[in-house]
Amino acid sequence: MSLGDNMEFATIILIIIIILGILGIIYINSYNKLQFLKTKIEQAENIADESLRSKYDSIIKINNIVKKTLKNKKDYLKEYIELKDKKISNFELDRKLVEAMNTIETLMCDYEKLENNHDIQDIIYEIKNIDEKLSAAKTYYNKNTTESNQLIRTFPSVIVAKIHKLKIKPYFDGKNMEDEIIDDFKL
Repeated sequence: MSLGDNMEFATIILIIIIILGILGIIYINSYNKLQFLKTKIEQAENIADESLRSKYDSIIKINNIVKKTLKNKKDYLKEYIELKDKKISNFELDRKLVEAMNTIETLMCDYEKLENNHDIQDIIYEIKNIDEKLSAAKTYYNKNTTESNQLIRTFPSVIVAKIHKLKIKPYFDGKNMEDEIIDDFKL
């Protein structure tokens, strides 16, 4: 082998090393972006879980006050109290808790005793704070889910996503952009 052949071989090896290095950097960068977004999504899910649990607990407190105040056997919020025994998504739980709050507001309009109850008013104030936190968590979740889903669909991160079996995530509202169902937004 002559000196020219050695230089040519070394150049080819160097080019291969550079290409592999660039591919490695692209892979690591894509993986890190996907993991970063996954972490942000999980944080938003945790905040939403915590907020929904707090809201549920607050509704139970209101239910107990309603029972004491009205002194009747009717359980106005039974359907919502039983949610803890059902396996439903956070999105469905959120919708049901909004329905429960609507029921509470109706009860307060129908019964002056409830409308003037300071304990209920305090709990409703807490729920409004919880709703603000929950709304922010949903917005944060959906924003990062959008970014993650875009990365999962685009080259070169689509390859990294397939290697690590990362899938498109649904939005907090339950809308699946991948299916043919167009009325996912019903309330």
